Order: sequence, then structure tokens, then C-alpha cells
Amino acid sequence: MSVQAMPAAPAQSTPAPVPLTDADLKLVDRLTGWNIGIGIGALTIGLLLGVLQGLEHAGLNLYTYLQPVIKTYYQGLTIHGVLNALVWTTFFICGFFTFVVVRSLQRPLRYPWINVLALVLMVVGLLMAAYPLLANLASVLYTFYPPMLADWTFYVGLTLVVVGSWTVGYGLYFTYGAWRKENPGVRTPFLALGALITMVMWQLATLGVAAEILFLLLPAAFGWTDGTDPLLARSLFWYFGHPLVYFWLLPAYLSWYGMLPAQTDGKMFSEPLARFVFWLFLVLSVPVGFHHQYTDPGIPQGWKFLHTILTLGVAFPSLITAFTVVASLELGARKRGGKGWFGWIRKLNWGDPSYAAQNLAMILFAFGGISGITNASYDMNLVVHNTAWVPGHFHLTVGSATTLTFFGICYWLVPKLTGHKLFTPWLARAQAWTWFFGMLFFANAYHLMGLRFGVPRRTMLGDAPYASAAWTPYLLESVLGVGLLTISATLFFLVIFATVLLPRKLDAPVEMPVAEPLDPKPAPAWLDTWWPWLNGAIALILLSYGPILYQLIRDAQWIPIAPRVW
Repeated sequence: MSVQAMPAAPAQSTPAPVPLTDADLKLVDRLTGWNIGIGIGALTIGLLLGVLQGLEHAGLNLYTYLQPVIKTYYQGLTIHGVLNALVWTTFFICGFFTFVVVRSLQRPLRYPWINVLALVLMVVGLLMAAYPLLANLASVLYTFYPPMLADWTFYVGLTLVVVGSWTVGYGLYFTYGAWRKENPGVRTPFLALGALITMVMWQLATLGVAAEILFLLLPAAFGWTDGTDPLLARSLFWYFGHPLVYFWLLPAYLSWYGMLPAQTDGKMFSEPLARFVFWLFLVLSVPVGFHHQYTDPGIPQGWKFLHTILTLGVAFPSLITAFTVVASLELGARKRGGKGWFGWIRKLNWGDPSYAAQNLAMILFAFGGISGITNASYDMNLVVHNTAWVPGHFHLTVGSATTLTFFGICYWLVPKLTGHKLFTPWLARAQAWTWFFGMLFFANAYHLMGLRFGVPRRTMLGDAPYASAAWTPYLLESVLGVGLLTISATLFFLVIFATVLLPRKLDAPVEMPVAEPLDPKPAPAWLDTWWPWLNGAIALILLSYGPILYQLIRDAQWIPIAPRVW
């Protein structure tokens, strides 16, 4: 009897890569352009109100000229915070990451309709939140602490913006999953990996504010409950509020690590370290919120101590960044002829406004990082808590490291999206330098006012009965800073709007800058593996927040909603 051979099982085939067509690129460019354009529009209004606040603190109250549109100082402060810290940053990052992931992976969006839906959700949410802000129904500042309560449309609008940003992430995850199936064993390009890690961190972090809005604030705003628990609400907010800082910063880090060296003829000094830094931020960014609540008596000291240690730990990847990014830039400067210990700095590509803006942003962030360590240290925090020191600090982070870097990115990205030459590069360089010096003066004055005199934050200072003549020199310094920042912001909007509107065609296409690694060997596989880092992040969140949140929920005390005072 003959034995017939069994047919061999078909081999598992790798899906063929999907080509990136001109139509795919145009869709991504439109999504990027709309996101960044809306973000810049929000920034325009937010910066105007920021100028008015700085002048009011120095005794020049111009809010009377904006009535009845802006009825109170606190309405203006709320709009400034929401538009600059939440809207400008979120829209820009969603657009920038969509652009970066698609071009880095060289693969079209897996489901383009998801990213289109995301933009629609974010725009609807922005418009819904804009109504109560402009109608003076939500003057609760961007932290929206209860028992102050805004109109329900404010909370629903912000929720839609956050859900829209999640949806952007879903579209990028599906795209990455398809790319991974087509490229088994291939290291994820650094730019795509950094963007994806940031979006995952953002989705973990925003669970806190989503819970606060859905379970505490919206029921009170709808009248379904008689009050809310302020301590629980604050804890859920700061679960999100400090990781928000890293959502601002990591896109800047992505550019500093993976793009900026290429703009000055350098290479990535260590791509494995760059990957390691982003994984560390995923693990350490969220469980740090209680260092914002050192003065809250309802949080046990042990939990504050734990979050202090973790907060100081999250400074470690920023220290790595300081050394490795500078090394990457030095490689380029020496290639351009730089000599000596410090003489190479002059050979950096200062003539490129995109490079200059981002390098100056890094310098400002060095000062912001130092003041951030102060905020995280328990004894020193008690000295500067809720003083002008704090806005001095975060104007060096979101107002400088983030915003000035985003300005620099716009100086190559907007010409790339429009096909138009950047309008007057020397004006763009002037914008970067005036922002740098303006923020130095402004932030220094606020740091010193908070540290030396305990000048309070979140309040009108121009007519304050407790104002002291000793504040005057610092207020004058802050006004100098506000003046330079006003000039700088005007130059930025002039350059961007003129670039978009004036049809001056590029002489050569603008390409996304991508820094090549100094060592061409692929990064270790453990730096391209998600499960240990993601599981570690979730485990650390559960350890640092799970028991105390259970205790706060168990012992919640419902406080009546405060009467509206605006």
C-alpha cells in the first residue's frame, strides 16, 4: 500500500506594505493644517488676554475696554488658561503627531475616517465650551476646582475635546498595528514611537479628569446632586493635571531628539537613550499628582511622600535629555567648524528661525526645570505654594519649552503644508529672540515676587489693598517682559498668516527633518517592546493612586455648590 505525502501547511505570509500615495498625504496635511490652524486661532485670543492680565498686575487695567465681551478679570483669566494650556496645545499636538506618525512609518492612516471624526469631535467640543466661557458662565479658571461650578456646556465641551484627542490616538494605533504586521521584527522609527508613547500616556492621564467631570461635576451642573467632594475632585484633577505637563513637553522632546539635530547638521547622539527617556515618561508621568496637594489636609503624609519620590524620579529622564540632546547638537556644530569647549555654540544653525526658536526654548526650560524641582520639594513648596512663583514656573514650561518649540516647528511645517515660502525669516528670528528675553524678564519677576514677598497667584493685584511698594521694581520688570512678549506674539502671527496668505511658491520642497542616529545599529529589542513598559505604568498608577482613591471615595463628604460670584 502506498502512502501519499500530506500537503505542506501554507506558510504565514507577511502583508504587503501599503504605499503612501499623494491622496493619502494630502488628507494628512489637511488634518494637520486644520488642527494647527485652530490651535493658533485659540492662541491668538489667549495671548491677548494674557497681556491684559500682566498689565493689570502692574496697575493698568484695560479690561474695561473689552466690556461687555469680557466682564471680569477672572473670566479673562479662565479663557487665557483654557485656550493656551488646553486648546492650543491639544490641537497642535494632535495635528503634529498625525503628520509625524504617517510620514515616519511611511504608511497611510489605516482608517482615515477615525481621524476625521476626531477633528469633528474636538471642534464641536471647543465650540460648546466657548459659549459658557464667553457668556461668563464658566469663570472657574482652567483648573475648575469645585465647589465653584460652571455651566454644564463647559464640562461637556471639554469632555468632547478630550474624547476627540483619544480618537486621534486610536487612529494612530490602528495605523501602527497595520505597519507592525507589514514589518515584523523591524524597529519602530523613533519619531513614530515617541508620538505613540505620548498618546498612550495621555490616555492614561486623562482618565482622572474624565472621572471628575462625569461622576462629580456634570451631575452637580445638571442639578442631579446637591454638591460634590472638593478634595476628591482636586485629587482626580491632579491625577491628570501634572501629566498634562508631559503631554505638552514630550512633543517638544520628540522634536529636540529626533528633528532638531538634523536642522544643524548633527545626528542623534544615542537613539537608545532617546527611546528609554520616552518609556520612562510613560511609566513615571502619572503617579505624581499629590505634589500639587501638599497643603491639602485630607491626603495622608505617606502618600504625599510617595508622590514626592516619584516626582523627583521623573526629573531623571529630563536630565538625560539635557545631556544627550546637547551632545547631538554639538556633533552638528563641530561638523560645521565649531572649535573649543564652548566656541562650537556659535556654529549652531542660529540663522534658521525654526532651529533658533527651539534652541532658545531648551534654554528657558532649563530654568523651568530648576523651579519645578523646587515645587516638588515639600519644605520649599510650602514657601512658594499658590504664589506668583507658580505662574513664573509654568510660563517657562508651557509658555516657553512647549510654545516656543511649537513656534519653531511651525516655521518649517507651515511652509511644508502650504507650499509657500516662510514670510521674512529675519522677522521669525526676531520673534524667537524677543520671546526668549520677554519670558526671561516676566518669569524672573514672578519667581522673585512669589519667593520674596509671597505675592498671591490667581488674583487681581493692581487694586489689591495689600499691595506693597516693594513689589514695584518686579512689576516693572514683568511689564517689560509683557511688552517684549506682545511684540513677539505679533511677529509670530504676522509671519504665519503672511506665509499662509501670500502665494510665494517654495523654490524646493520642504521635508520633515529626521535626525539619523550616530550609531547605525538598531536599538535593543526591549526598547521597542510595549508590554513591560505599559504594564509597569498601569501597575505604578494602581499602587500610587488605588488605595488612596478608594479611601477618598469611601470617606467622601458632599459640600454644597458655592454660589456663583461672577
